[in-house]
Amino acid sequence: MRLLLTRPEPDAQRTAAVLRAKGHAVVIAPLLRIEPIKDAAIGRGPWAAILITSANAVEALEAHGALERLRTVPVFAVGQRSAEVAREKGFRDVASADSNVTDLARLVAQAVRPPASLLYLAGEERSGDLAGDLQGRGYTVHTASVYRAVAAVDLPPAAAAALASNIDGVLHFSRRSAEAYVSAARAAGMLANALKPIHFCLSAQVADPLARAGAAVVHVAPRPAEAALIELLQKQPV
Repeated sequence: MRLLLTRPEPDAQRTAAVLRAKGHAVVIAPLLRIEPIKDAAIGRGPWAAILITSANAVEALEAHGALERLRTVPVFAVGQRSAEVAREKGFRDVASADSNVTDLARLVAQAVRPPASLLYLAGEERSGDLAGDLQGRGYTVHTASVYRAVAAVDLPPAAAAALASNIDGVLHFSRRSAEAYVSAARAAGMLANALKPIHFCLSAQVADPLARAGAAVVHVAPRPAEAALIELLQKQPV
């Protein structure tokens, strides 16, 4: 299939390599740019555990210079990719919920007894209420917004060219990127073209802006993981 990949760098390059190895032609056109929040108040702790819902949180932690002092703290990650990045950065004790924030809260509750102080390394905008869920279970949660996703205003030229050539499918990994896709395509006068391909979405929440905009074919991965999304794509007839 001819695919448009809208996720931010550097994840876009890694995902594109996986897709190309499976025989797909991939156009990369990130619609979000991830940047660390320089003045994030991370706090000193001590922390019983660190919570991450994105690999971007670990990258941002390194940019803040706080990585070294926190490496010995256990990490609970929402998915396998964020867990992998944490291990790559030197965290020694990492567990993954391999699902969503609800399952992440459940995993923490099984492993750490309240009242315990937890550090949640989050994005500036986030879905769900992980902190609220855990606070309701008796934990103290310090939420540190350590990165933000900056949405593209204009449709990247690579994306415009792909949509003009009737691309087969578009992969969406976050609600913000899906919203940016619809907004940028509308501003460029290409919304009709943008809604024609098959849209492969990481979750129902990601799919919602596309469905609201009128996308005809929207497929949602059975679980919010890259492997599940690619498996869904592989099941499509060529």
